Amino acid sequence: MTLPIQVAPPRRRHSVVTPRVERSVFLSQLLLAGAMLLLVAVATLVDPLVLADPQFFAGLTIIFVMTGVAAAVPWRRIDKRFTALLPVIDIVGLALARDGQPLSGVTLLLVFPVIWMSTHFGKAGAVGGVALSAVLIWLPVALGFDRLLASEVSRLAVVPIMLSFVAAMTYATTHRAAAQRVLLTQQADLFETALRRSKRQRKTLDEIFDAVDFGVVGFDRARRPTFINRAQRELLSRFGVLDGQPTTEIVYMDDQRTAFASTERPYDRALRGDTVDRLTVWIGDAGQQQAALLISARPVLDDHGDFDGGVMVVRDVTQELRLVKARDDLVASVSHELRTPLTSILGYLELVLDDDRRGADQLDADSRRMLGLASKNADRLLVLVAELLTAASDTRHTLALRVAPCELSSIVTDAIESLTPLAAERQIVFETGVLPVVALEADAFRLRQVVDNVFSNAIKYNVLAGRITVLIEATDAAVELRVTDTGRGMTDEEQLHLFDRFYRADSVRGSSVHGYGLGLSISRDIVRQHGGDLRLESRAGRGATAIVSLPLRR
Repeated sequence: MTLPIQVAPPRRRHSVVTPRVERSVFLSQLLLAGAMLLLVAVATLVDPLVLADPQFFAGLTIIFVMTGVAAAVPWRRIDKRFTALLPVIDIVGLALARDGQPLSGVTLLLVFPVIWMSTHFGKAGAVGGVALSAVLIWLPVALGFDRLLASEVSRLAVVPIMLSFVAAMTYATTHRAAAQRVLLTQQADLFETALRRSKRQRKTLDEIFDAVDFGVVGFDRARRPTFINRAQRELLSRFGVLDGQPTTEIVYMDDQRTAFASTERPYDRALRGDTVDRLTVWIGDAGQQQAALLISARPVLDDHGDFDGGVMVVRDVTQELRLVKARDDLVASVSHELRTPLTSILGYLELVLDDDRRGADQLDADSRRMLGLASKNADRLLVLVAELLTAASDTRHTLALRVAPCELSSIVTDAIESLTPLAAERQIVFETGVLPVVALEADAFRLRQVVDNVFSNAIKYNVLAGRITVLIEATDAAVELRVTDTGRGMTDEEQLHLFDRFYRADSVRGSSVHGYGLGLSISRDIVRQHGGDLRLESRAGRGATAIVSLPLRR
């Protein structure tokens, strides 16, 4: 749904301009005829015999005949220059009427044809109109047909001057108006082109947004929805939301039962100008059909940094969350089923090996070696089962921490002693120096799990005869454990997926280094539940540094 954009259709200049020519000619002539008619009415009241003058009547007749001609002739079909005959004949008619009745005021009406010629025929029309008027006024005097008093000569001399001034002003005004009209026409063309381009781009964006499979909602600075794409409308229609509404009235949290407060709903936060980053919510009544939505929203700011609307993106992740839940349920179920037989197998293998140690003649060397390998691999499989159970329980947010006062350096020292035999097999040595005593509040068991995993990775991915440097740095509020190895390191692309569950880099997937891609993910979750963080710094071929940051107190 988009706001309508009104675009004016392209102007058809030929169909609009041609009737204007006829209308303009007729209106110009009608204006003169109306003024002449009014003058005749006034003059008749003053002197009823004014129409008896043959010259005055002839001039009047010429004006009205030209008015009829202006109305009857299809001027659009003939050359524009022929329209100049009308004001020229009007000047002749006015001069003739003026000769018949000099005191009637007809001379003043010469302004109308002069303005007409100055407006439509430019400089030549202005000069020609004034010159013709002056000649027709002074020609009878020059030929001796009219005898004027001295006072009348000066008054008559003012007429050409007045007409010249009117013609000049009309020409200048018309020229300036024409230039402005051309500019306005160009600007109008540019505006129409830009408007059509904007409309085309808007349609393109509408089609793009309607083609994607995630919802998009746009709103303006007045908090009114301006755009709701097809995917959003289809999603909301499944839950009875009317077309045109941007979201549902009730939105639930992760437990699918607790509703967000009206001020904390993602859409309401977006309307306030807040940024919403990948927030998962549920819509639909509890116990009925529900859908999980991943929502992000960003405000749009104007040039002054003020709120100018915003956009909200909604993606339906119901199927993804259900698949993740199904995977975790499967992992937890299989892990529980595997743990019991594995524990039994390990127990019986330990009994056989212990009996063999007490009686050396019960097993030959090959059998003892094969049983040892079976026991070792069963131990590895049990560790995998334990990690899978931890991963599944952590996904459900049920990983319980038993926080108590503990000491970090002793945990690190115990882990080093436990893993030293494994490191010695590859001639890897630990370099610790003197570790400071750091007391903190944490789950010592889970913290040991993190340290074991970090050390195990430093051993597995190190080079033969490499080193592992362990450093503990503490402040008044936090402590940092840094474990640096001299191994193969990691590329930038590998580091992007380092904490993804079940991820193993391509460079080690086909090697002899064993792993399940769960250790770092579980370790980081444990550290974050303590209020800290786990990160790695590495460069390809230059080793890696695991950094565990923990607060001293929760």
